[in-house]
Amino acid sequence: MLALVLREIKIDKIKLNKSSYRLPLILLTALFFMWGFVTALNDILIPYLKNMFEFSNTQAQIVNFAFFGAFFVFALPSSKLINKIGHQKSIVLALVVIGLGAVLFYPAAAYHSFGFFLVALFVIASGITILQVSANPYVTELGPPEGASSRLNLAQGFNSLGTIIAPILGAEQLLSSDPISGKISGEAVQTPYVILGLSLILIAVFFAYAKLPKLSTSTVKSTKSLKDFPHLIYGIIGIFFYVGAEVAIGSNIVFFLELDEIVGFTEQKAGKYVALYWGGAMVGRFIGAFLQTKYRPSKILFIAGIAACALVVIGMLGLGSFAMYSVLAIGFFNSVMFPTIFSLSVKGLGDYTNTGSGFLIMAIVGGALIPPLMGYLSTDSSTGETSHLQLAFIVPLLCYIYISFYALRAYKIKNIGQDE
Repeated sequence: MLALVLREIKIDKIKLNKSSYRLPLILLTALFFMWGFVTALNDILIPYLKNMFEFSNTQAQIVNFAFFGAFFVFALPSSKLINKIGHQKSIVLALVVIGLGAVLFYPAAAYHSFGFFLVALFVIASGITILQVSANPYVTELGPPEGASSRLNLAQGFNSLGTIIAPILGAEQLLSSDPISGKISGEAVQTPYVILGLSLILIAVFFAYAKLPKLSTSTVKSTKSLKDFPHLIYGIIGIFFYVGAEVAIGSNIVFFLELDEIVGFTEQKAGKYVALYWGGAMVGRFIGAFLQTKYRPSKILFIAGIAACALVVIGMLGLGSFAMYSVLAIGFFNSVMFPTIFSLSVKGLGDYTNTGSGFLIMAIVGGALIPPLMGYLSTDSSTGETSHLQLAFIVPLLCYIYISFYALRAYKIKNIGQDE
């Protein structure tokens, strides 16, 4: 499938001018698919655990705190690990860690322990952190710098393919209630996650023997620090707000579509609609990969940011299907944000690239902090219901306003005297 897409958008236009880079890009793109799949399962896991443990929306968002908190803890250590053992061995280690975390879901469900679930999620996210710190800059380095945003958008497009498939399968498996008791089974999570975990460990074995180009992982200590790269600092803030907004919306779509004033869907039906949100991101990233060969990435990012702001406002003020599809369409404009902010932020970092990547991945902690804030604002303290959910969309709105500002001005590489 990737080969077909590369042919359709003309591989030379994404500046992949060495044939030896094509297979590595395909293999890395498969990794983007896998971690997208695992991450998007959280959007189904949250209502699953909310029902199992009879939590409020605010309490259920602890799932995101445990998952995305790992990025804050392990991002910088991951960059040091990559400098020490290289990208390929780091990828293998990451896949094994993710696989082991997925397998831990079996005892978590067996003991009916929410704490155990959080530990398993933290382990999974720790592996994904290593994968992100390694794979994102790896893709940007597979060719000339001017094609970096386009290549990363292409790879992120397949990440989004994983996020489409996961909610569809997850809603069917995890949100189906027992026909006799009417309750969601605590064991429903065991088999899917064990299969996922063992599959990832097998993929790790494959990557251990795959022939990938060795990229520079200089251990020479950089004479520069974070403050020497203002465009990187602004980018870190941008990633924080982007991931926070994307995860906050994705985690609340099920609850949003259950509202009577929106469409009043059942939980299982609403869960399947999460795939439309992530599907828009996939389509947008493939389109973005093409458009960024013709237009400045920052200009496309600005348009996406303004469009996302408008759609959030409609979701806050609208009713019925119009509000529903407006919120789901935000995924399309989310598409180019992460890869574009990331590629603009690491531009010109030189030997500081791995460390800068670590800081950017560290900023994914926005996914741990912003969704609970939205969950808190959405919850009626007297009833525990998500009756204020539309109002709570003010949180992602503020995030997209900053991203629009970043695209307009903050990405510029002032410290080395050149613009994007």
